[in-house]
Amino acid sequence: MKEEKWDLTITPRDKLLAVDWAEIWRYRDMFLLFVARNFRTAYKQTILGPLWFVITPVLSVIVYVTVFGGIANIPTDGVPPILFYLLGISVWGYFASCLNATSNSFVSNADIFGKVYFPRIIMPLVAVTTNLLAFAIQLAIFAAFYIYYAFFDEGTYVLTVHWQIVLFPVLVLILALMAVGFGMIFSSMTTKYRDLQIMLAKIISLWVYITPVIYPLSFVTNEKLHLAMSLNPVTPVMEAIKYSLLGQGQFSWLWLGYSVVFTVVLLVFGLMLFNKVQKSFMDTV
Repeated sequence: MKEEKWDLTITPRDKLLAVDWAEIWRYRDMFLLFVARNFRTAYKQTILGPLWFVITPVLSVIVYVTVFGGIANIPTDGVPPILFYLLGISVWGYFASCLNATSNSFVSNADIFGKVYFPRIIMPLVAVTTNLLAFAIQLAIFAAFYIYYAFFDEGTYVLTVHWQIVLFPVLVLILALMAVGFGMIFSSMTTKYRDLQIMLAKIISLWVYITPVIYPLSFVTNEKLHLAMSLNPVTPVMEAIKYSLLGQGQFSWLWLGYSVVFTVVLLVFGLMLFNKVQKSFMDTV
Protein backbone atom coordinates (compact mmCIF):
# COMPACT_ATOMS: atom_id res chain seq x y z
CA MET A 1 0.00 0.00 0.00
CA LYS A 2 1.40 3.38 -1.02
CA GLU A 3 2.18 5.64 1.91
CA GLU A 4 0.25 8.91 1.91
CA LYS A 5 2.17 12.17 1.98
CA TRP A 6 0.83 15.15 3.86
CA ASP A 7 1.67 18.81 3.37
CA LEU A 8 1.26 19.52 7.07
CA THR A 9 1.31 17.26 10.10
CA ILE A 10 -0.16 18.70 13.30
CA THR A 11 1.22 17.24 16.50
CA PRO A 12 0.88 18.39 20.14
CA ARG A 13 3.76 20.33 21.65
CA ASP A 14 5.94 18.09 23.81
CA LYS A 15 7.78 20.97 25.44
CA LEU A 16 5.77 23.40 27.52
CA LEU A 17 8.07 26.28 26.59
CA ALA A 18 8.02 25.52 22.86
CA VAL A 19 7.22 28.46 20.59
CA ASP A 20 7.49 27.78 16.88
CA TRP A 21 8.32 31.23 15.52
CA ALA A 22 8.72 29.86 11.99
CA GLU A 23 5.16 28.53 12.13
CA ILE A 24 3.88 31.85 13.45
CA TRP A 25 5.59 33.59 10.53
CA ARG A 26 3.90 31.23 8.07
CA TYR A 27 0.54 32.29 9.49
CA ARG A 28 1.35 36.02 9.35
CA ASP A 29 -1.48 36.64 6.87
CA MET A 30 -3.99 35.21 9.34
CA PHE A 31 -2.41 37.28 12.08
CA LEU A 32 -2.87 40.49 10.09
CA LEU A 33 -6.42 39.44 9.19
CA PHE A 34 -7.32 39.03 12.88
CA VAL A 35 -5.74 42.38 13.76
CA ALA A 36 -7.73 44.16 11.04
CA ARG A 37 -10.91 42.34 12.09
CA ASN A 38 -10.56 43.28 15.75
CA PHE A 39 -9.77 46.91 14.96
CA ARG A 40 -12.71 47.26 12.57
CA THR A 41 -15.25 45.53 14.80
CA ALA A 42 -14.26 47.38 17.99
CA TYR A 43 -16.87 50.05 17.27
CA LYS A 44 -18.74 48.43 14.39
CA GLN A 45 -22.31 49.64 13.86
CA THR A 46 -21.66 52.80 15.86
CA ILE A 47 -22.28 56.33 14.65
CA LEU A 48 -18.88 57.75 15.54
CA GLY A 49 -16.86 54.61 14.79
CA PRO A 50 -13.07 54.98 15.36
CA LEU A 51 -13.62 58.42 16.91
CA TRP A 52 -14.40 56.55 20.12
CA PHE A 53 -10.67 55.83 20.38
CA VAL A 54 -10.32 59.61 20.83
CA ILE A 55 -13.51 60.42 22.72
CA THR A 56 -13.06 57.79 25.45
CA PRO A 57 -9.70 59.03 26.83
CA VAL A 58 -10.71 62.69 26.47
CA LEU A 59 -13.90 62.14 28.49
CA SER A 60 -11.92 60.20 31.10
CA VAL A 61 -9.41 63.05 31.38
CA ILE A 62 -12.21 65.58 31.89
CA VAL A 63 -13.63 63.47 34.72
CA TYR A 64 -10.20 62.93 36.31
CA VAL A 65 -9.27 66.61 36.11
CA THR A 66 -12.61 67.61 37.66
CA VAL A 67 -12.80 64.98 40.40
CA PHE A 68 -9.21 64.20 41.37
CA GLY A 69 -7.57 67.47 40.38
CA GLY A 70 -10.35 69.93 41.20
CA ILE A 71 -12.41 68.36 44.01
CA ALA A 72 -9.88 66.04 45.68
CA ASN A 73 -7.03 68.47 44.92
CA ILE A 74 -4.52 65.67 44.26
CA PRO A 75 -1.20 67.14 43.02
CA THR A 76 0.40 66.20 39.71
CA ASP A 77 4.01 67.19 40.52
CA GLY A 78 3.80 70.45 38.61
CA VAL A 79 2.67 68.78 35.40
CA PRO A 80 -0.51 70.16 33.77
CA PRO A 81 -3.32 67.83 34.92
CA ILE A 82 -4.47 67.18 31.35
CA LEU A 83 -1.03 65.85 30.37
CA PHE A 84 -0.61 63.90 33.61
CA TYR A 85 -3.97 62.14 33.43
CA LEU A 86 -3.95 61.63 29.67
CA LEU A 87 -0.60 59.84 29.76
CA GLY A 88 -1.58 57.74 32.76
CA ILE A 89 -4.95 56.79 31.30
CA SER A 90 -3.43 55.88 27.92
CA VAL A 91 -0.65 53.72 29.37
CA TRP A 92 -2.88 51.99 31.90
CA GLY A 93 -5.61 51.55 29.29
CA TYR A 94 -3.18 49.75 26.99
CA PHE A 95 -2.07 47.39 29.74
CA ALA A 96 -5.62 46.68 30.91
CA SER A 97 -6.94 46.18 27.37
CA CYS A 98 -4.15 43.72 26.52
CA LEU A 99 -4.77 41.83 29.75
CA ASN A 100 -8.52 41.64 29.17
CA ALA A 101 -8.20 40.55 25.55
CA THR A 102 -5.50 37.97 26.24
CA SER A 103 -7.39 36.50 29.19
CA ASN A 104 -10.26 35.63 26.82
CA SER A 105 -8.07 34.01 24.15
CA PHE A 106 -9.43 30.48 24.57
CA VAL A 107 -13.06 31.15 25.45
CA SER A 108 -13.78 33.94 22.95
CA ASN A 109 -12.13 32.08 20.06
CA ALA A 110 -13.37 28.57 20.80
CA ASP A 111 -15.46 28.42 17.60
CA ILE A 112 -12.50 29.35 15.42
CA PHE A 113 -10.13 27.03 17.25
CA GLY A 114 -12.51 24.13 16.69
CA LYS A 115 -12.67 24.65 12.90
CA VAL A 116 -9.32 25.95 11.71
CA TYR A 117 -5.79 25.16 12.76
CA PHE A 118 -3.27 27.92 13.41
CA PRO A 119 -0.82 28.53 16.25
CA ARG A 120 -2.95 29.41 19.25
CA ILE A 121 -0.29 31.79 20.55
CA ILE A 122 -1.24 34.10 17.68
CA MET A 123 -4.35 35.29 19.53
CA PRO A 124 -2.45 36.93 22.45
CA LEU A 125 -0.15 38.56 19.88
CA VAL A 126 -3.20 39.81 17.99
CA ALA A 127 -4.60 41.34 21.19
CA VAL A 128 -1.34 43.19 21.89
CA THR A 129 -1.06 44.50 18.33
CA THR A 130 -4.69 45.59 18.03
CA ASN A 131 -4.56 47.53 21.28
CA LEU A 132 -1.23 49.02 20.24
CA LEU A 133 -2.98 50.73 17.33
CA ALA A 134 -5.52 52.29 19.70
CA PHE A 135 -2.70 53.25 22.05
CA ALA A 136 -0.89 55.01 19.19
CA ILE A 137 -3.98 57.12 18.51
CA GLN A 138 -4.17 58.15 22.16
CA LEU A 139 -0.45 58.99 22.18
CA ALA A 140 -1.05 61.26 19.21
CA ILE A 141 -3.67 63.13 21.28
CA PHE A 142 -1.18 63.36 24.15
CA ALA A 143 1.47 64.71 21.77
CA ALA A 144 -0.91 67.43 20.57
CA PHE A 145 -1.59 68.65 24.13
CA TYR A 146 2.10 68.29 24.99
CA ILE A 147 3.11 70.57 22.12
CA TYR A 148 0.45 73.09 23.09
CA TYR A 149 1.59 73.33 26.71
CA ALA A 150 5.27 73.37 25.73
CA PHE A 151 5.16 76.04 23.02
CA PHE A 152 1.83 77.87 22.97
CA ASP A 153 0.74 78.26 26.59
CA GLU A 154 2.92 81.28 27.39
CA GLY A 155 5.61 79.18 28.98
CA THR A 156 3.36 77.73 31.69
CA TYR A 157 4.91 74.31 31.21
CA VAL A 158 8.66 74.04 30.64
CA LEU A 159 9.40 71.32 28.11
CA THR A 160 11.52 68.66 29.82
CA VAL A 161 12.80 65.67 27.90
CA HIS A 162 15.10 63.13 29.53
CA TRP A 163 17.31 60.77 27.60
CA GLN A 164 15.24 57.88 29.02
CA ILE A 165 12.68 58.72 26.35
CA VAL A 166 14.62 56.34 24.08
CA LEU A 167 13.48 53.55 26.42
CA PHE A 168 9.80 54.31 25.79
CA PRO A 169 9.29 51.47 23.24
CA VAL A 170 11.00 49.06 25.66
CA LEU A 171 8.80 50.19 28.54
CA VAL A 172 5.67 49.68 26.45
CA LEU A 173 6.95 46.23 25.46
CA ILE A 174 7.43 45.32 29.12
CA LEU A 175 3.82 46.29 29.85
CA ALA A 176 2.58 44.32 26.85
CA LEU A 177 4.51 41.19 27.82
CA MET A 178 3.37 41.52 31.43
CA ALA A 179 -0.24 41.71 30.26
CA VAL A 180 0.28 38.70 28.00
CA GLY A 181 1.78 36.70 30.87
CA PHE A 182 -1.11 37.46 33.20
CA GLY A 183 -3.59 37.00 30.36
CA MET A 184 -2.32 33.57 29.34
CA ILE A 185 -2.58 32.38 32.93
CA PHE A 186 -6.17 33.59 33.29
CA SER A 187 -7.07 32.37 29.79
CA SER A 188 -5.83 28.88 30.62
CA MET A 189 -7.73 28.80 33.90
CA THR A 190 -11.00 30.22 32.57
CA THR A 191 -11.45 27.23 30.26
CA LYS A 192 -12.69 25.42 33.37
CA TYR A 193 -13.55 28.22 35.75
CA ARG A 194 -15.52 30.91 33.92
CA ASP A 195 -16.11 33.01 37.02
CA LEU A 196 -12.42 33.95 36.91
CA GLN A 197 -13.34 36.36 34.10
CA ILE A 198 -15.56 38.24 36.52
CA MET A 199 -12.86 38.17 39.16
CA LEU A 200 -10.28 39.54 36.71
CA ALA A 201 -12.56 42.47 35.84
CA LYS A 202 -12.80 43.31 39.54
CA ILE A 203 -9.04 42.99 39.98
CA ILE A 204 -8.32 45.37 37.11
CA SER A 205 -10.84 47.93 38.38
CA LEU A 206 -9.10 47.94 41.78
CA TRP A 207 -5.55 47.55 40.43
CA VAL A 208 -5.63 51.01 38.86
CA TYR A 209 -5.93 52.60 42.32
CA ILE A 210 -2.71 50.98 43.59
CA THR A 211 -0.89 52.14 40.46
CA PRO A 212 0.24 55.79 40.13
CA VAL A 213 -2.22 56.67 37.38
CA ILE A 214 -4.41 59.28 39.04
CA TYR A 215 -1.70 60.47 41.43
CA PRO A 216 2.12 60.64 41.44
CA LEU A 217 4.02 58.08 43.49
CA SER A 218 5.57 60.97 45.44
CA PHE A 219 2.07 61.65 46.81
CA VAL A 220 2.39 58.46 48.90
CA THR A 221 4.48 59.53 51.87
CA ASN A 222 3.98 56.50 54.11
CA GLU A 223 7.13 54.39 53.70
CA LYS A 224 5.46 51.00 54.06
CA LEU A 225 2.65 51.92 51.68
CA HIS A 226 5.16 53.42 49.26
CA LEU A 227 7.15 50.16 49.29
CA ALA A 228 3.99 48.08 48.83
CA MET A 229 2.96 50.15 45.82
CA SER A 230 6.45 49.91 44.33
CA LEU A 231 6.15 46.12 44.50
CA ASN A 232 3.26 46.44 42.07
CA PRO A 233 5.15 45.46 38.87
CA VAL A 234 3.30 48.07 36.80
CA THR A 235 4.37 50.94 39.08
CA PRO A 236 8.09 51.15 38.13
CA VAL A 237 7.21 51.07 34.43
CA MET A 238 4.50 53.71 34.80
CA GLU A 239 6.84 55.97 36.75
CA ALA A 240 9.63 55.50 34.20
CA ILE A 241 7.28 56.48 31.37
CA LYS A 242 6.16 59.61 33.24
CA TYR A 243 9.77 60.53 33.97
CA SER A 244 10.87 60.11 30.37
CA LEU A 245 7.97 62.06 28.83
CA LEU A 246 6.93 64.54 31.51
CA GLY A 247 10.15 65.06 33.44
CA GLN A 248 8.41 64.04 36.67
CA GLY A 249 8.26 60.69 38.40
CA GLN A 250 10.72 58.27 39.92
CA PHE A 251 13.05 56.48 37.53
CA SER A 252 14.93 53.61 39.17
CA TRP A 253 17.02 50.99 37.39
CA LEU A 254 16.63 48.73 40.42
CA TRP A 255 12.84 48.82 40.42
CA LEU A 256 12.70 48.67 36.65
CA GLY A 257 14.89 45.57 36.78
CA TYR A 258 12.43 44.09 39.27
CA SER A 259 9.58 44.64 36.80
CA VAL A 260 11.60 43.03 34.00
CA VAL A 261 12.43 39.94 36.09
CA PHE A 262 8.81 39.70 37.24
CA THR A 263 7.63 39.91 33.63
CA VAL A 264 10.04 37.22 32.42
CA VAL A 265 9.06 34.78 35.18
CA LEU A 266 5.37 35.53 34.63
CA LEU A 267 5.69 35.08 30.87
CA VAL A 268 7.50 31.75 31.22
CA PHE A 269 4.88 30.41 33.64
CA GLY A 270 2.03 31.74 31.49
CA LEU A 271 3.48 30.16 28.34
CA MET A 272 3.92 26.80 30.06
CA LEU A 273 0.33 26.83 31.28
CA PHE A 274 -0.96 28.06 27.92
CA ASN A 275 0.83 25.28 26.00
CA LYS A 276 -0.40 22.67 28.45
CA VAL A 277 -4.04 23.72 28.28
CA GLN A 278 -4.20 24.22 24.51
CA LYS A 279 -3.75 20.47 23.95
CA SER A 280 -7.16 19.64 25.40
CA PHE A 281 -9.03 22.88 26.04
CA MET A 282 -11.63 22.11 23.32
CA ASP A 283 -12.85 19.24 25.48
CA THR A 284 -13.64 21.59 28.36
CA VAL A 285 -14.66 24.91 26.74
